[in-house]
Order: sequence, then C-alpha cells, then structure tokens
Amino acid sequence: MKILITGATGFIGRALCETLSDYGFNLRAAVRHNIDIRLPINCKTVEIGDIGPQTDWQEALVGVDTVIHLAARVHVMNDSASNPLNAFRKVNIMGSERLAQMAAKAGVKRFIFISSVKINGEGASWSYTEDDLPEPQDVYGISKMEAERVLSRIAAETGLQTVILRLPLVYGPGVKANFKSLIKLVGSGLPLPFKDINNRRSFIYLGNLVDAIITCVQHPKAAGETFLVSDGQDISTPDLIRMIASAMKKKAFLFSLHPGILKVLCKIAGKGEEVEKLTGTLLVDSSKIHNLLGWKPPFTMEEGIRETVVYD
Repeated sequence: MKILITGATGFIGRALCETLSDYGFNLRAAVRHNIDIRLPINCKTVEIGDIGPQTDWQEALVGVDTVIHLAARVHVMNDSASNPLNAFRKVNIMGSERLAQMAAKAGVKRFIFISSVKINGEGASWSYTEDDLPEPQDVYGISKMEAERVLSRIAAETGLQTVILRLPLVYGPGVKANFKSLIKLVGSGLPLPFKDINNRRSFIYLGNLVDAIITCVQHPKAAGETFLVSDGQDISTPDLIRMIASAMKKKAFLFSLHPGILKVLCKIAGKGEEVEKLTGTLLVDSSKIHNLLGWKPPFTMEEGIRETVVYD
C-alpha cells in the first residue's frame, strides 16, 4: 500500500511516518519545499508548495492508495489580518477540497482527514459524540467543519472513502504550546494555584493517535465514518499536574485560589485563553471507534506523560 502524508514534517506527521515505516508501508510525504528533512529512508518527498485551491497534487498522487491529510492552518501569523476566516478557508477548506478532488481522480481509495473536536465546541457538561450538532466557536473550528462537509460531498459524488478523526489536545514527545508550558511550570517547582480546579478534560497521546490512524488506514469499516478519539482517561488539571510531576520524579505544589479570581488575574496578564483551556471541561466519547473498529489505546496516559516528559 502506498500512502501520501501531508504535514509529514509536523508534530504528528513525523511520528506517523516513523511508525508507518516500521510497519513496511510505502510512504510519500508532500512538503512545501524540499529542504533537509529527517524522515524515514523509505519515505520519499514531493514538493507541492503552499496548500490552497490551485495546488498541483498530480505528481504526489501517482500510485497512491490512501491519503492522510494532516496539514492545516491552525493560526494566522499576522494578527492584523483583515479577514482571518478567509486565510483559514484557503488552506483548510479549499486546499482540502482540491486535494480530495484530485485524489479521487487519481484513483485513491481512502482519504483520512485529521480534524478537531473544536467542531463540536469548546467544552460542555457532557461528553461530545459524533452525533452532536456542531458548535465551533472560532475560525479554525469553523474552517474544519466546512472542510468536513466538503469532503462528505466529494465522497458522495466520487466514491472516495473518507475517514474523519476529530482530536482533542494531542500531547507527546515534541509537544508545543500550552502543554509544553505546563510541563515547564511543573518542572520549575513553583507552587501553582490550581488545587481547587474541579474540571475534566480528554487528551490523546501521540502514540495512541498514530495507532488510531493506522487502524483507519486498514479497517474496512472505517470508510465513510467520523470518529472522536482520546486516551479514554479523562483527568482534572490538578491530577494532570500531579501526573506530570510524578513522571519528573518531583512533588507537585498546589494551592487554592478561587477559580474566578484566577481567571481575572490571568486575563489581566494576557493569559486568559490559556487558563481557560487549562481549567475548563472538555470531554469526548470515543466509544464509536472502540465498538465499530475494535480500537483501544495501546498506551495509558501515564505512559504517554512519561514519554513526553523524558523527551522535553
């Protein structure tokens, strides 16, 4: 089986390429520019430039059986962009549409699209499922929702087997942004004001995500389905901090500060959004992929945190 991977040089893509290579798959990586990129020896690269409505995927798609579309715009670099939604749409919607159309024309059988739980929303008092009505709250979530709808239309018109994976926060070796910042905070040994945060969040370890993607590559029942995936160990922020500290062989120092006061102070410091992600509740129900495909996470969250901390 020959697999084309977009976003192969990213956080998820590198780990996915390494594991698929170990499994013996024939890999091709679509890259913006052919620079010195460390990928497995059996992963050939094809330069495609920027992803958008005019991208030429013809060379990259020759002989390909499955496309795994990881590449996406996740933020706008220029905060003064007059219409950030258009910037997201160019890559995440029109770019995905162009790739899927050319993939169907090239005879690709399956198209795996990496999406986001942000389509469901930013958190609720229940666990999100694939049947919930979409309630995206930002331009990234809106663009992913519209991309999913475009792919469903192309699948209906061409017979291309689409598989959609909606992800919560992904962590693992090389993780960036808020999760890496939290690891650094815990490692500093400073007392942290999260003792009274009574929330629960779903996460997915990189190794579990890669295993779920490979299951969707191979399993016949994955075709045409949307799946929410997670570690299956929903956890509060205080317990996450304790787990990280334990993996570092440190003691977590937590103290009480009213959540409302904490949020106000962090907003003043310009960290309101980051704290909301740390202290809010966001849960996903992964029972569909368990029941339909028989997939179970091969790694526990404790194992995933240990690997993440060791790398960092």
